[in-house]
Amino acid sequence: MNIKEIESEIIEEFELFGDDWEGKYEHLIELGKSLPKIKEELKTDDRLIRGCQSKVWLHSEKQDEEIIYTADSDAIITKGMVALMIRVLSQQNPKDILSANLDFINKIGLAEHLSPTRANGLVSMIKQMKLDAMALS
Repeated sequence: MNIKEIESEIIEEFELFGDDWEGKYEHLIELGKSLPKIKEELKTDDRLIRGCQSKVWLHSEKQDEEIIYTADSDAIITKGMVALMIRVLSQQNPKDILSANLDFINKIGLAEHLSPTRANGLVSMIKQMKLDAMALS
């Protein structure tokens, strides 16, 4: 699936909750719980995303022509946010990752329902994923 298709799928999932933000947060937490574990040896300081209040480790590698991301966080909401971003951007080619505008974040209302520190963390996450895609392209 391409990035736009994955974004549409996520928008549909979150629309099922209507205005129930408790339900949306629960869904985000479940997404975080389903995030494949990152190898412990990859949880190094050089893989920490700067700008996140919580600890978020991001590992990026290129396989064939696609970027594969793995990550972990010590905070459940943040882990859900990084799980969403991995779902959208992992297994995509660098060009598509770099050009993705990630409209789904606003369409599901996530940006407006995050605390300022979590919103900054999300921006830092996206920035790091795009920087890694650029470096690996």
